[in-house]
Amino acid sequence: MTLILNEKIQGPSAWKGTDLAKDDSWIYYLSEKTVVELEKAVVHVQQKGLKAPEFKKEDFPISNLADEVAYFVDELENGKGFLLIRGLPMDKYSDEEASIIYWGLGLHMGKPITQDARGTLLGHIKDQGLDFKDNKKVRGYQTNVHLDYHTDLADVVGLLCLRKAKSGGLSSIASAIAVYNEILEKHPEYLDILYRPFHHDLRGEEVPGQSPIFTSPIFSYYDGKLSCRYLRQYVESAQSKTGISLKKEEIELFNFIDSLTHDPNMHIDMMMEPGDMQFVNNYTIFHSRTTFEDYEEDERKRHLLRLWLNMPNGRKIAPDFEVCREGMAVNKP
Repeated sequence: MTLILNEKIQGPSAWKGTDLAKDDSWIYYLSEKTVVELEKAVVHVQQKGLKAPEFKKEDFPISNLADEVAYFVDELENGKGFLLIRGLPMDKYSDEEASIIYWGLGLHMGKPITQDARGTLLGHIKDQGLDFKDNKKVRGYQTNVHLDYHTDLADVVGLLCLRKAKSGGLSSIASAIAVYNEILEKHPEYLDILYRPFHHDLRGEEVPGQSPIFTSPIFSYYDGKLSCRYLRQYVESAQSKTGISLKKEEIELFNFIDSLTHDPNMHIDMMMEPGDMQFVNNYTIFHSRTTFEDYEEDERKRHLLRLWLNMPNGRKIAPDFEVCREGMAVNKP
């Protein structure tokens, strides 16, 4: 039986953009001592002749940073649901060295899982000149277009900025918990729709013999926690494969959610600088990116690394909210 939460959620995860306007506690500045520890671990990996993502957690020894890692992990699940970690001196590192730091830190935070049918564990976010809207097999990170607010299919998604664009490419996030509270207050008639199973398009990531769609509600309340999954474009593109069109009230709900996430009072924007690492909880945070213009030279183009992590303190997920795709990410072991 589906449980429906009828009360607003209080606490740090229900933040609004206005709440954080004068609060930068979500930015964690790495100390010089911490950076030195990370660099020592890089040397340890290199001495073994390894690269990211080929090595394991024990190959990247950072036991002296256990308290910091524990803070990151707890803040993502029990705090605001996101972090921006700043302070890596990128001018000192090659892309390979930076990827070792990022992958190594990720291994200590959680378990990396695959991001696509090819089994990618460390994704490269670069504009490949593809068209997200016209090609149903293209995913947003392969383009330079504006990405609507959405969530990904893992406990946590992380990004490391190697290089930013010539202009644009602003990262924006909004609290899915605050959005839910707004729906309860302003449009409680939408509540039942939030818990309906919606068809989602796998956009070419299915393996042979597998259904090209999966089903999931937008919100799920289970084991005392509210979780969100919002992939509007994937829901819309699934219509051509199922032959089932969205109902008027469902479209109205999607439009209302989008109006909330785009409200400057609800979201916060950040420009990720080289060396910045952003981590967000996919069950409590919507994320977005603005259109960007890139440099012509390939070596200067916008380039981010991406991790999908399942977390050691990750929440339990309702059976109808799990997404287990052969060849792709498995939300829960």
